[in-house]
Amino acid sequence: MTSPDSDGLLAEQLLRLTRRVHRIQKRHLEQRGLGVTPAQSRLLRTLAHYGSPPRMADLAARLEVVPRAVTTLVDALETAGKVRRVPDPANRRVIRIELTDDGRATLRELHAARRSAAEEILAPLTDGQRALLGGLLDTLVDGPAAERCGDAPA
Repeated sequence: MTSPDSDGLLAEQLLRLTRRVHRIQKRHLEQRGLGVTPAQSRLLRTLAHYGSPPRMADLAARLEVVPRAVTTLVDALETAGKVRRVPDPANRRVIRIELTDDGRATLRELHAARRSAAEEILAPLTDGQRALLGGLLDTLVDGPAAERCGDAPA
């Protein structure tokens, strides 16, 4: 059984690792010169998971941010040519957001930057340690606590 002190230490280690992952990913993004912020890259990745172009309200809900924050991100990405606003064919008053070809190319670069960052972060681990870490993370991501807070996959 773990003590409260060891749980606190684990929580601190997870937070430190998360901050390190963000710093390394940000550096890899900057090295590629994509001109995309981490928040914009998150929106592009989220947008790519929709089968059909979502409404901004859908993106805000998925990203767990206020709609105004999505508007700001979409404005910048639209100016950069990575997304476009399109009218909903069923309701012309509804505006949907879709990736452009440049947005899809940027998304491929973002994936490559994330892979490079992951390789850097995981470099000290053996294959066995990576497999063990993956299993442990799956347990934490998909476990009962994730279900209680709504983070478990549907």
